[in-house]
Amino acid sequence: MVDLEHLRTFIAAARLGSFAAAARQLSLSPAMVGRRIQTLEERYATRLIERTTRTQRLTSTGEAFLLRAEAIIDATEQLDEMARPDPVRLSGRIRLSAPTTVGIKRLPGVIANFVALHPEVVIEMSLSDRRTDLVAEGFDLAVRIGQLRASAMLARRVGTYRFACCASPHYLARHGTPDHPEQLRDVRAVLNLNLIPRNRWPFLQADGTPFTVEVHGNVEIDNGEALRIATLGGAGIAYVPLDLVADDLADGGLVQILGDWTLPSLPIHTIHPSRQLVPRRVMAFIDAVAEGFRQ
Repeated sequence: MVDLEHLRTFIAAARLGSFAAAARQLSLSPAMVGRRIQTLEERYATRLIERTTRTQRLTSTGEAFLLRAEAIIDATEQLDEMARPDPVRLSGRIRLSAPTTVGIKRLPGVIANFVALHPEVVIEMSLSDRRTDLVAEGFDLAVRIGQLRASAMLARRVGTYRFACCASPHYLARHGTPDHPEQLRDVRAVLNLNLIPRNRWPFLQADGTPFTVEVHGNVEIDNGEALRIATLGGAGIAYVPLDLVADDLADGGLVQILGDWTLPSLPIHTIHPSRQLVPRRVMAFIDAVAEGFRQ
């Protein structure tokens, strides 16, 4: 009988596109990944992955084998769920992808509480502001900010992502405090590269009508923490996630401006691949994220 760990190794290598990436995900050596896949190929007397020193690709047999292998792993997890004597007890690994600011500011507390309740669950969180491919990169779920693209993924709204327009007291003392978004055209902005577009900041007027102002600046950053530190240092006015600067606003390190104006918010969702059975540990974790984000 084929070893399930060999199948999991093949799936990781096929989805991630390299033995090295599969090795990192599975905490194995690349040589072990290669041996496991070679064992599968020898057992079934067929080539599953064509590989050279630089590239790899699935053969036509390998593509069909991948679909069957994933079905077997899903069915095995389903049997494990059905046969578990304690239906409350959760175990296994959850691979989670999340944006950097949410991953630093909101998720650690949720994860700490979850693993305290379920000590046999391992949570592996990867932080990136790019949109990961859950299936290709082997993630069980992701946290996403903003409107979702049409896809076959299953989504659940779990929270709201709010923004603040702020600057350091030192910057405002030198350059003045804008009292209307229109005045932002003439200030030095710290641009967040994760906003699209980076230089058009949205506001809502009192009657809910959108108002967008085009800003300019000579500091452009794609990392929230670096953006925060630059703003604290007086680099300019920033339009940033409220999560990122809440503590600085509370202790006076930063000052929120244009407080009479509303900044649009974005939805926060969890998404996970649509398949016949979603492991209970994943669904329980999504419930924990929704509860944690409500607090």
